[in-house]
Amino acid sequence: MKERTKDNITEDEAIVAERERKQFVKMTKSPISKLIVGLGIPTMLSMMVTSLYNLADTFFVSLIGDDAITAAASNLLALMSVIQAIGFTFGMGSGSIVSRLLGKRDREGADRVTSSSFFISGACGLLILIFGFLFLTPLMRLLGSRNPKVLFYSKQYARYILLAAPFMCMSFVMNNVLRAQGKAVLSMIGLIAGALLNVVLDPILIFTADMGITGAALATFISQVISFLILLAMFLSGKTVVRLRVRAISRKLSVYGEVLATGFPSFCRQILASLCTVFLNRAADLYGGEAAQAALGVVQKVFMLAFSVSLGIGQGYQPVLGYNYSAKRFDRVKSAYLFTLAFSTALMAVFGLVCGIFAPYVMKMFSLSEEATEIGALALRFQCVCMPLLPLNFMAGLTYQVVGNKAIAALLSTSRQGLFYIPAVLILPKLYKLRGVQLCQAVSDFFAFFFALPFTFIFFRTLKKEQQKCADTIEE
Repeated sequence: MKERTKDNITEDEAIVAERERKQFVKMTKSPISKLIVGLGIPTMLSMMVTSLYNLADTFFVSLIGDDAITAAASNLLALMSVIQAIGFTFGMGSGSIVSRLLGKRDREGADRVTSSSFFISGACGLLILIFGFLFLTPLMRLLGSRNPKVLFYSKQYARYILLAAPFMCMSFVMNNVLRAQGKAVLSMIGLIAGALLNVVLDPILIFTADMGITGAALATFISQVISFLILLAMFLSGKTVVRLRVRAISRKLSVYGEVLATGFPSFCRQILASLCTVFLNRAADLYGGEAAQAALGVVQKVFMLAFSVSLGIGQGYQPVLGYNYSAKRFDRVKSAYLFTLAFSTALMAVFGLVCGIFAPYVMKMFSLSEEATEIGALALRFQCVCMPLLPLNFMAGLTYQVVGNKAIAALLSTSRQGLFYIPAVLILPKLYKLRGVQLCQAVSDFFAFFFALPFTFIFFRTLKKEQQKCADTIEE
């Protein structure tokens, strides 16, 4: 039995409390640029790696040399977005709350939110698995696989993705909570291990074992399970400030309601991403057939790799914002916002420039037909033009989400895809046929940037008022 101190705290609890104190000091005292880069780069790399192993499946599947198989793998992006919607809802919701709780030095509350979100996300992932298998064929048709050949391959791929759903949902929670407490490197280790395993298994199962697209799906399933186990081991081995404990699971609906409300913007963003993919798949099939579906599926995954740069840096910024906002260090909040925006915009500009120049070569890597390569190269170049505009909208939404303004966060999170992308994909193809399909993403990103500008200015004005209020309180 553990010895107890005079304050009636076990030795282990005292160690965790000291770890939490040091982390608080680090997040509220260290130079902003050092913190953002230190947390943002590992998070960015882990997000890019996640996108890369989605891209790896498409790359190795494309080597089979059949646009129908590549289209099937690409169409499953919508299913992945649904699973991610659940994972991000509980992950971003719990992560945002945990960073604020740790900023208030409430470690027990953070344990309660994390443990509750972990187990409920797993239960939701299990429901996705069950209903996905029950309605597999209509689900695949809904996601855009209406061609009989594409439908056949989509069903083979989807079965393993559905089996991985509970593990993926729980991993999203663990990843976001690790980042929320400033443990971005631990999160990166879990993701990179799974990604590397996926890349290794893909060619072995697809070609050596002659499993085709089923091999790609099985590789994804195995890598997701291994990544989950690695992340879980980090929590159970005591390397984290926040702990996963069965007895910490809350029985109060208010805890789950708060997590859901905070994570709702992420849910909207991911569900809309899935819906946008469905509309894009249908428009591509209507105006360009299998070649357009395969090409735009590849472009989407390349674009996700670019977006992961902005997303990763933004999620590195999230705990810095949460800690300092709760600690009423509003000067540091403003500095963190401006530095993160400038840093991520510069990275996206470089990525867009390089990717735009080499777009035809990027598409040729995927062994697409000549027609599909041409379609994809032009679509990718259109998107590259607007890549530097991506960070502002995402950061504005994330900022309002972390500080607890759920309504504005939800509006900003849905604006890019709901207000602009869906109308674009419904209108532009009718006006400009295939060219309209290729333009959809760039047009939506352009309008989303300007939509986020006034909300950014409003947030800075609010910060100024809060800072003045704190100054007046100190003087009194």
